[in-house]
Amino acid sequence: MAAIVGYVELLAEDAPKYGLDAFVSDIARMQRAASSLQQLVARVLKGDNLTFLGDGASQDSQATGSGLRHDLRTPLNAIKGYGEMLLEETLPEPFARDLQKLLHEAERLLGRIDDLAALAVEPRDRPQALRPDFLAASNAIDLITKPAQQDTGEATRSCRILVVDDHESNRDLLSRRLTRDGHVVTVAADGAEALRLAETHPFDLILLDLIMPGISGYEVLGRLKRDPRLRDIPVIMISALDQIDSVVRCIEAGAEDYMPKPFNPVLLRARINASIEKKRLREREQIFIKQLQAEKEKSEALLLNILPMPIVARLNLGETIIADHIPDATILFADLVGFTGLSAQLSATRLIKLLNMLFSDFDRLSLNFGLEKIKTIGDAYMVAGGLTDRSADHVGNVARMALEMLEVSSNTSELLGLPLQLRIGIHTGPVIAGIIGTHRFIYDVWGDTVNTASRMESHGLPGEINVTEAVYERLRDRYVFESRGTVQLTGKGPMRAYLLRRPAA
Repeated sequence: MAAIVGYVELLAEDAPKYGLDAFVSDIARMQRAASSLQQLVARVLKGDNLTFLGDGASQDSQATGSGLRHDLRTPLNAIKGYGEMLLEETLPEPFARDLQKLLHEAERLLGRIDDLAALAVEPRDRPQALRPDFLAASNAIDLITKPAQQDTGEATRSCRILVVDDHESNRDLLSRRLTRDGHVVTVAADGAEALRLAETHPFDLILLDLIMPGISGYEVLGRLKRDPRLRDIPVIMISALDQIDSVVRCIEAGAEDYMPKPFNPVLLRARINASIEKKRLREREQIFIKQLQAEKEKSEALLLNILPMPIVARLNLGETIIADHIPDATILFADLVGFTGLSAQLSATRLIKLLNMLFSDFDRLSLNFGLEKIKTIGDAYMVAGGLTDRSADHVGNVARMALEMLEVSSNTSELLGLPLQLRIGIHTGPVIAGIIGTHRFIYDVWGDTVNTASRMESHGLPGEINVTEAVYERLRDRYVFESRGTVQLTGKGPMRAYLLRRPAA
């Protein structure tokens, strides 16, 4: 039945295209006959009470069966008669091929008339669930019930569709309709072939028959949705089963939609377009999410260039004010001796390259020792330990970094042939740490410990590491120091100071 109505509709659409206007009226008669045939078959399958032309008012089983055979043969004979007359004419090859397929399907249905008659007179208490078995076997319910109508919405965009149906006529008709809508169509005759094609071809949509021999449509749907590579392909199930439990089962298994047979081609087109548009929206959403993730990673990378990782994590959790009292931290200040005079001798480009080379090496050292670079001010470099990881040996780590900073500056001086010397000051004690600013914000530290470390640097000696007595007491067993005695610090007064030389043997 599906093939008969479908091929008649195709012939009606193609006749004007091939200039067969003289046969339009005959094809219209075939359409009317096919429509009557379809309505009659549908009533039989629904179990409606029927009164047939051939049996008068009698309703016994024999008369009913005889009348039904008569009423089924009448439109079938009309279709065959007009079709055979058309075949006698000179026709374009594609048109003639469709006409031959139509006659073949009409002949097949003529051979099933006894089955339909038996179905019409079967006991009314026979389970309705058995009726779809006949539909699957005889292909009696249509995929296409009326000619395609002009879309009033946006024209369908081409996409790749896989049609899966065990009936050749269904595959042929449906693929022809979809191809006319501008889609690229691939067909599969069973579930196994459908799965192979889905794994090797990129499809935008799958139209999947529910009842098929071998691997059923429901099982194919389950395998598709369990495969991470295929689960995002939308699947529209098509079936003569319109029972609510079948619909629910398919939707719960991941089907995008469910179309019971018969269905209107305009409705089919609308649901195909809707499913494809959903898929494209999901794809755009995934692209957008990836773009957002990439931008987020860029933003976090930029933040990590100016903020410690734990602070970035706290900001991401929604903290708006970062202000911590840290009872024990170590602060290091380093400054290039004679930088003002050096900058007068070098071009701006060379000066920037020099600072970039030197400070990049200092950045690497701070990462290696688990310390936080706080900022650079001109030729000054500031580092802190113990701000975020308070369990680490921040005093020892700052001391080791200071020694390697001297080595880096010496190597750079030798490499570039420039008189580079660092002056370094270190102090340890309590600080306040937090973020200031809203536009170009920075993570900074404050307190007497910071001021003292800065004074130790400014009152230090070129090429030396000047530390306070607090640092000396913490490291005296692990490092070699040289006492400087009491040093008068600006704004601080007299303080004992020591020069850090090297690790103890």
